[in-house]
Amino acid sequence: MRLKIRHSTRYHFDAPVAYGLQQLRKTPKTGHQQWVLNWSTKIEGGQKEVQFEDHHHNIVELLSFHREATELVVTSEGDVELSENHGVVGRHSGLAPLWLYLRQSTRTQPGAGVKALIREVTGTGELDRLHGLMGAVHQAVKYEVGASDPGWAAEDALSHGAGVCQDHAHVFLSAARHMGLPARYVSGYLMLDDRTEQDAMHAWAEVHVEGLGWVGFDPANGISPDTRYVRVATGLDYEGAAPVTGTRIGGAGEALAVQIEVAQQ
Repeated sequence: MRLKIRHSTRYHFDAPVAYGLQQLRKTPKTGHQQWVLNWSTKIEGGQKEVQFEDHHHNIVELLSFHREATELVVTSEGDVELSENHGVVGRHSGLAPLWLYLRQSTRTQPGAGVKALIREVTGTGELDRLHGLMGAVHQAVKYEVGASDPGWAAEDALSHGAGVCQDHAHVFLSAARHMGLPARYVSGYLMLDDRTEQDAMHAWAEVHVEGLGWVGFDPANGISPDTRYVRVATGLDYEGAAPVTGTRIGGAGEALAVQIEVAQQ
């Protein structure tokens, strides 16, 4: 399957920005049954300073704001071809050692809720238990836009019983690591069946299973990723794979608009 993706982020400020930097993780990479045929990033109101690969094997673009800018528009777009892998990503690569993904972060620290969820999971092997865990998270946390806070951790989502894909991923990661399995957060693009336009990237998780390597699980939808999923960035949690992080001086009165289009060619 070949997907066409366009991701535009527009910032408008009531007061000019004196200085600002942003790190972007919006660029997919070729590998693991996906091929990036072309990709570009266009910046208005700023400029690209450097591009590098971080320790999670993500492509990171560093951009700066033009001095006294009142608007910044970043548009990333391209074409990606995918083949079916039934969620299996394969062997581990990159600078980060595999044991790093056993480490819990602030957002994935397990508490009573996660431990109780694990006790509900049954299965005869690692893969079977992980599919069971995915189903348990899907049932325990109802997908509801606006129900969660961006800073929530796994236990927050479980106690409230609702959240978005980011929350589902954090709960799944917390449980998988507590079960002794390396697990990582994944951000990327997902082609939806009912519409082309979206207002946010998607998030899911991957676990390293002996004999298979990394295997993807999307507890928000209760399935393993297929050819509608484009992998972009990975990390221990949302912080390591966030599409945009940065800092600025000035630029009061910010208004943000995000538009994502994912369609089959």
